[in-house]
Amino acid sequence: MKQYVLVRYGELSNKGKNKKRFTNRLGENVREKLKDLDQTRVVAEHDFLKVYCDSKYMEVVLERLSYVFGIQSYSPVTQVENDMNVIIDTIEKLLSVQSTEGKTFKIITKRSTRNFEHKTNEINRMLGNVVLDRFPNLTVQMKDPDLKIQINIREKHTLISTEIYEGAGGLPVGTSGKGLLMLSGGIDSVVAGYLALKRGIEITAVHFASPPYTSPQALEKTKQLAKLLSRYGSDVPFLTVPFTETQEEIKKHINSGYLMTITRRMMLRVMNELTRQHGGLVIITGESIGQVASQTLESLNAINAVAEYPVLRPLATYDKLEIIKLSEQIGSFDISILPYEDCCTVFAPPSPKTKPRVYLSESAERKIDVSQLVNRAVSGIEIEDYTTNEQVEEELYEDLF
Repeated sequence: MKQYVLVRYGELSNKGKNKKRFTNRLGENVREKLKDLDQTRVVAEHDFLKVYCDSKYMEVVLERLSYVFGIQSYSPVTQVENDMNVIIDTIEKLLSVQSTEGKTFKIITKRSTRNFEHKTNEINRMLGNVVLDRFPNLTVQMKDPDLKIQINIREKHTLISTEIYEGAGGLPVGTSGKGLLMLSGGIDSVVAGYLALKRGIEITAVHFASPPYTSPQALEKTKQLAKLLSRYGSDVPFLTVPFTETQEEIKKHINSGYLMTITRRMMLRVMNELTRQHGGLVIITGESIGQVASQTLESLNAINAVAEYPVLRPLATYDKLEIIKLSEQIGSFDISILPYEDCCTVFAPPSPKTKPRVYLSESAERKIDVSQLVNRAVSGIEIEDYTTNEQVEEELYEDLF
């Protein structure tokens, strides 16, 4: 008898000749997620991934796997010999340690061999009767039962599971290259980072800080969001860009209507250089079409004009309620709404242009030394690294207030 966690691939199963690259990367990501657990072994096979661990780590393994992209579902399984009596005894043992009072169940049998003594429907009936006899507090329900007792009979052994955990889906982080995320500390950008990770993009977080206009608490809450994102992927480098001088120069020389447009264009210029330095392929933002003045199509066009890399906007078609719902699901909402404003909010003009023009933006920028400001911002960057499994501070609220 063997016990391990069986991981199902989902979307990776459709990758054809490239499947091995994706499954190998998923295996690496799972190993990284579980590396601190002694004697834990991860085996990435063609059709499934298996995690062998000490029983004392089982709950930890099941919890951490929920954060790994590239997994459709996973189950603790028991591997036994192809013997009906052994299968029955094993199911009884598994159910005896679970809460079954008032619950419903279904037997789901799959056979990949014709050499077993019973046919599929016959096995379902036999096992269903046994469960009803030995656990009279359970009732059969074919649609959406509480317990799905799965029996997978193979050529040399049988796999039995009574629990199915939903995976995070998506693609393994790192299979789609690297991107740099503009992480503001608000609700949107961290959700955009989560969605980028889900599509396999390894991210580096970039935060623009303008002390003393922005507070240490604003920076700290953004670092907490980067820690949260590290749970869902690989390590997340965190770059703090000193942006005070740039914003003061913009405020001093640029007409207020174009202040936000020029600010975003300057940010993108800094992102161009950082993307180049860090081997990125895309710039990722939390912008949503029409949500604020700088996110109209005209504004996005004027801002994008200086981008040297594709700008990925995972939230482009989401409305605010959809974004909030996602932020609540991933656990970032309560951090994001802490009352510490980012640099864009602090310097926001009263009446920004909603339809800025590229040529007028270029004309306005002649009033400032664009290259020098970008170079100074890039040269003053501070780098930190948040690693996978790093916990978001439970005392965050006390620390920040």
